[in-house]
Amino acid sequence: MPTTTMNIVAQIESELGKPQGTLPHLNVGDDVEIDYLIREGEKERIQTFKGLILTIQGRGIRKTMVVRRIVQGEGVERTFPLHSPRVHDIRVTKRGRVRRSRLYYMRDRVGKSTRTKERLGDKVRNEREAEKARRAEAAAAAKAAEAASAGDE
Repeated sequence: MPTTTMNIVAQIESELGKPQGTLPHLNVGDDVEIDYLIREGEKERIQTFKGLILTIQGRGIRKTMVVRRIVQGEGVERTFPLHSPRVHDIRVTKRGRVRRSRLYYMRDRVGKSTRTKERLGDKVRNEREAEKARRAEAAAAAKAAEAASAGDE
């Protein structure tokens, strides 16, 4: 009996989650820019949240990450569900080299001590190229969909 329940859960997760390959490869310590859909009254707009990934928790559709940034000298942390329809886009600006899976100690740091070393090498270069290819493919698909919808009218 439990296997059918697990199959149903897996099926729902695959239907509701973002398609495989649409999210970039993320690690703790990376600097990211997250475009998040904000609703203000009747209007919706996209706001960018730039910060450092402190933790990544969960798996599958329940995967979340905590991102921290400094605003006017005050630390602000926000938890983003990765598969949420409100998360419009995630861009990795810098790959951080850290030795822990939780960077909660960054909360006590101020100024230059909050910087992380940058991860370099072939692996990062390959990830960056794969991300560029994924973005180009997504842009081409969006353009094709736009052209198809314009042709229908």
